[in-house]
Amino acid sequence: MLLAAGRGERMRPLTDSTPKPLLQVRGKPLLQWRMEALLQGGFGRAVINTAWLGEQIEAHFGPAFEAPALAAHTLQLDYSREGQDFGQALETAGGISRALPLLGEAFWAMAGDVFAPDFAFHQNDVQAFLASGMLAHIWLVPNPEHNPAGDFGLDAHTGLALNLGRDSATPRLTFSTIGLYRRELFLPPWCALPPGNPQGERAALAPLLRAAMDQQRVSAAPYTGDWTDVGTPERLARLNAGISR
Repeated sequence: MLLAAGRGERMRPLTDSTPKPLLQVRGKPLLQWRMEALLQGGFGRAVINTAWLGEQIEAHFGPAFEAPALAAHTLQLDYSREGQDFGQALETAGGISRALPLLGEAFWAMAGDVFAPDFAFHQNDVQAFLASGMLAHIWLVPNPEHNPAGDFGLDAHTGLALNLGRDSATPRLTFSTIGLYRRELFLPPWCALPPGNPQGERAALAPLLRAAMDQQRVSAAPYTGDWTDVGTPERLARLNAGISR
């Protein structure tokens, strides 16, 4: 699932007329980088949730995406139209819950506005995740300037993600937004929303992850490749000048 519903307030005025996932980074829309990586990993289907200017995203990519360098492969696209159905984005957990009928037993999810050109989507990671019994497996990155305190801890011995408070002596890392999830995480008792989120309720992902971490049901791995949360025009300009992070 490619998360592409956000308004991109901090990116204004660029996002006043263009949805953030369609902003150009090094000659391609941000969202296209993720699509090409999924195709390279052998994945053939993706769900995109949309809200702000979502019709532009759907018009740009249509029902399927083909990359010139991967001409023999096609990424079939489904859309979860939060803006059309509810008039607003539903946040991460709300959006995933809404799209749950379109998703499988296990699925990737990542923000469409994060630039991580070195991240590779592997079939082996999915198989290992399914065999692990975990509810989620997430990738953590070194803390960027705009998030110096980080989000979650990582136990290097067990590979478990840790729900640590800000006063913890154990260092925390930043959630890359890239993860593998089991649909169970978005059903009771972990998630209070009814399957498919028919009322269009907004819900954040972090509380679900923290609850699962407390039960040792979330694993994690470090990711040290190029990674940028393209949250401001300045960060976008740095990327297009060839500067990462």
